[in-house]
Amino acid sequence: MKKSIAGLLLGSAIATSIIIAVTSYQLYQHKFVTIDAKLTEISGIEFDKRMNLWAINDGGDKPKLYQVNRDGNINKTITITNAKNIDWEDMTQDDFGHFFLGDFGNNENLRKWLTIYKIENPIDIKGNTTQAEIIKFNYPEHKIFPPKAEDKEFDVEAFIYYKKHLYLFTKNRTVPFNGITSLYKIGDHAANFDAEKISTFKTCTIAEKLCWITSAALSPSRKKLALLDSQRIWLFENWQGDDFFSGDVYRIDLGIVTQKEAITFYNEDYIVFTDEEFHGIGRNAYVINLNDVEKHKL
Repeated sequence: MKKSIAGLLLGSAIATSIIIAVTSYQLYQHKFVTIDAKLTEISGIEFDKRMNLWAINDGGDKPKLYQVNRDGNINKTITITNAKNIDWEDMTQDDFGHFFLGDFGNNENLRKWLTIYKIENPIDIKGNTTQAEIIKFNYPEHKIFPPKAEDKEFDVEAFIYYKKHLYLFTKNRTVPFNGITSLYKIGDHAANFDAEKISTFKTCTIAEKLCWITSAALSPSRKKLALLDSQRIWLFENWQGDDFFSGDVYRIDLGIVTQKEAITFYNEDYIVFTDEEFHGIGRNAYVINLNDVEKHKL
């Protein structure tokens, strides 16, 4: 009996080791660079019109934007002098190359007004400082601060620009966790907006930290939307109007779980994403070719 149990335990350990090895390879085969140690909590990335990569840190850093070269080193730093980094979570840009930086992290659902900073295209900034246009928004449904555990739906870490509006994808913190991300819409200019709820999408309910949406990106053609979580990319195409959840949906598995927090398109087929450093693991940039990965249609 003891030998049988020992054999089962050994077999289970071997199987677990194989799974870890396979999922690790699945992710790390896409790694192309480790990023500068100043960006340990990289939470948003975006390419400018000259294909320079820019990045921001999560809350706790100063209001800075970092240009990262192909070796992962920082080439330039820009400080936004009229901004604060309370909880910066994602970046996007409009058709003219203006960057939007989302200070809208809301872990405890205590913040009523959230902020987005809009700056000129970084390649047009001559020095190392700039000032931002300030966009404010709130959720009309968010009336209690904090709400009940089952109503904690007002954190957000992902957004995109599309047709003169900004679209937000919430990070659900409900207890029990229901796996739903909500799509909201606001304007793209300095004003105070009531966010308009458009639709919802359920990622998964295995565990909240595996299913949270942490970043979003739109392809150059504006025909592909990518949402990121710690294990997957959710790819959306052929939507109707501005309901990105109304068309075709694909799941791209990325392998081992890391704290993946930022995603962007390099071109129509190549996606770049990054993870934060956690216990010495992460702080890498990865690239996938959508033509070479397995896409599971939902």
